Amino acid sequence: MMRIYQWGQVPSEEILARRNPGADVGPAVAGILQTVRERGDEAVLAYGRQFDGADLAALEVPRTAWDEAVAQVEPAFLQVMERSRANIEDFHRHQLRSSFVIAEKPGIVLGQKVLPLARVGLYIPGGRAAYPSSVLMNAVPAKLAGVGELVMATPATGGRVNPVLLAAARIAGVDRVFAMGGAQAVGALAYGTETVPRVDKIVGPGNAYVAEAKRQVFGQVAIDMIAGPSEILVVSDGRSDPRHLAADLLSQAEHDPLAAAVLVTDSAALAEAVAREVETQLAALPRQEIARASIEENGKIIVAGDLRQAVEIANEIAPEHLELAVDNPFDFLPLVRNAGSIFLGRHCPEALGDYYAGPNHTLPTMGTARFSSPLSVDDFVKRSSFTYYTAEALAAAAPDVAAFARREGLEGHARSALIRSGEVL
Repeated sequence: MMRIYQWGQVPSEEILARRNPGADVGPAVAGILQTVRERGDEAVLAYGRQFDGADLAALEVPRTAWDEAVAQVEPAFLQVMERSRANIEDFHRHQLRSSFVIAEKPGIVLGQKVLPLARVGLYIPGGRAAYPSSVLMNAVPAKLAGVGELVMATPATGGRVNPVLLAAARIAGVDRVFAMGGAQAVGALAYGTETVPRVDKIVGPGNAYVAEAKRQVFGQVAIDMIAGPSEILVVSDGRSDPRHLAADLLSQAEHDPLAAAVLVTDSAALAEAVAREVETQLAALPRQEIARASIEENGKIIVAGDLRQAVEIANEIAPEHLELAVDNPFDFLPLVRNAGSIFLGRHCPEALGDYYAGPNHTLPTMGTARFSSPLSVDDFVKRSSFTYYTAEALAAAAPDVAAFARREGLEGHARSALIRSGEVL
């Protein structure tokens, strides 16, 4: 049964305590990465046999296998993925930014170049959890940004890459697919092997080993984020249907025993009704065991004084997904400061964002929505600034440059500016 708290009657640090995302796998991951760095393909293939039961002769998935995979997926679902891809592309197209040039002062030209990354690695789980939606959500903005080559890694569990993932890769525009998973795949993408090209950035979800591997290779390559367990927080008044809210809470609880599902409401009656409804729906949920573990360990219902306080509680938690299940959600939207993705109104379940609406479902978790953002086109580009001064423009600026440099004790900097203007040093 979900625990119900009265806000203000229990210390907030007890209610808002973060969950331990799992045991420390750092040493094991470090060993895997080092082995991959030293032994390349041989190590990745060996780990595939050990962890995924994949006895492969080569890591790259041939194009013929892509074609066979598309043929195995029912046409109706291929059409669903095409519609989802179109929605994702329509939304992310608005994020594209251009280079710019500023030439408003005599003798000075300033500007910024926006350049796509040359090669990006996309990690997609392929074991118990295979998510074609994650292929679309990561690949579509990368291709929109103009990434030169998009390389996907996914495990060949039992020796076979999930055909739905290959079909999604085809629809999303992925360039190459490698049958490898876990920390070893992250290592291969970060360091490169005989057949796996080294990438500039690694994106995509994964288990604790994948997340830790991304953490350890950061600096060698860029990464999108270190994602924790899934989270949903629903803010609702007393007029919502308890069945709808319970279903939304369970939609995240079924992901992972460590997932967190939270309801914040100003109605004690709704709190009780939702707690009962969660129990009713749990009994019929195929992933009941996972969802129940999540609800019992991390689920909670918080009764706030009013809806404004409920939104403030949400801001403290900074959830991955925030639903505002109220009549006038746009009135409360300006009050939201910390959330990965926001779903407005009583008819906007978080699952819309997972699969279909268009905004990205790769979101900050574990309170990092306080300072980070959803995956976007910006994650697949880099920016370079440029500066041009004529001799006359430099001569005018050189005294100011020298004053700054000398204040910081850097005479060499000062002289590099002054020497061009003919000043005796």
